[in-house]
Amino acid sequence: MSPVSAPRATFFDRVRRFAGRILLKAGGLATQAVRHSIVGEPELFDPPVETLPRYPVLAYFAEGPDLTYQIRQWLPVLESVAEHLPVAVVTRNWTTTVALREATTLPVMYTRKLDGLRTIYDQVDVKTIIYVNNGMRNFQSLIYQRALHVHVNHGESDKISMVSNQAKAYDHVVVAGQAAIERHRRALIAFDTDRLVVCGRPQLDLDVAPGLPPAARPRTVMYAPTWSGEDDANNYTSLDLYGVEIVRALLQRDDVRIVYKPHPRVLTTDDKAVAQAHREIRRLLQADPGGGHVQPFDADILGLFDGVDLLVTDISSVGLDFLYLRPEAPIVLTDRRTDPEGLRTEAPIAAAADVVDASTVAEVAATLASNLNDDPHRAARAGMRDHYFGFARGESSRRFLALVEDCAARRDALVVSD
Repeated sequence: MSPVSAPRATFFDRVRRFAGRILLKAGGLATQAVRHSIVGEPELFDPPVETLPRYPVLAYFAEGPDLTYQIRQWLPVLESVAEHLPVAVVTRNWTTTVALREATTLPVMYTRKLDGLRTIYDQVDVKTIIYVNNGMRNFQSLIYQRALHVHVNHGESDKISMVSNQAKAYDHVVVAGQAAIERHRRALIAFDTDRLVVCGRPQLDLDVAPGLPPAARPRTVMYAPTWSGEDDANNYTSLDLYGVEIVRALLQRDDVRIVYKPHPRVLTTDDKAVAQAHREIRRLLQADPGGGHVQPFDADILGLFDGVDLLVTDISSVGLDFLYLRPEAPIVLTDRRTDPEGLRTEAPIAAAADVVDASTVAEVAATLASNLNDDPHRAARAGMRDHYFGFARGESSRRFLALVEDCAARRDALVVSD
């Protein structure tokens, strides 16, 4: 039926629609009022934009509080850069802003609106903008034309999410080493690898306070699974497939203390199988109080490594950080796809570790024992560490600072000459 011949709405239809619009608007206003009254969200800026001084370097973070782990790991590095150049953080979520202000000495600016973001950038005369993830709202910041844009990501891993066509949008992409360069060459077409800047992992230069209590048992094994990702291609977790078997095998040993440290997003996952495995592992550990097992969910994982004799983990940044900081300690990896050839291609570290998959999980107890007692891949790990990172501790921080300083200086030259 055409709109011309459609029956006219009755009086009661019009009343119902009008009432519905009123209720929707009232609900929206009520929600906004509650939000402002509870958390005090500013309308435009915080602090007032006209009070902002010059900040040549800004770290942009548009995500909600559940993703703040992505930028938290960069805060100490950026605080070190701030000893040489003024640095601040820009956020788009008020709850995130409040949380980050408690976590860093850096100024944290907030604006929800895109126009507000442009205003901040102009006011502080930003020269270099740093991005710690591949968030979709990064593109709202990338429209700013008078700064250089530098992507640093929030870890070094072999996950497919580490390489995105978003890399083509940034002036520079900071990577850890040769493995990351090869990862970009494999994954992207028509990508200029000259954009890649090798800086290692500046976070790994930091001195982190030890986070594990003394152990009554002679061995400590950490099980550090990742989360299940945004889609199947980004799912590398072992929790739902092998997690309980791994923990049960470790619990059979009376010489091992277990440290269970899952990815932060495991704690809030809506993946039922992962959540169920997580609960079961927690139950098993709590049922063995004599083992002194630890579940340090809120601890900085880098501070836990020194006390660990063996790491069991998935394809994620955890294994590579451990490889860098503790090359003398063995690593056991997992592969939920049971594809040994594909795993070694996409994750070279697999050539320097035993792998738990569907074909080997039945022998997981023997695999763990072999690595604890004999460490069969010790020699291979040394070369693999160089492949992923390539230089000594301390060099990463120097390279990163040099990059940021160069970008700030070069931006001025580029603007003057345009």
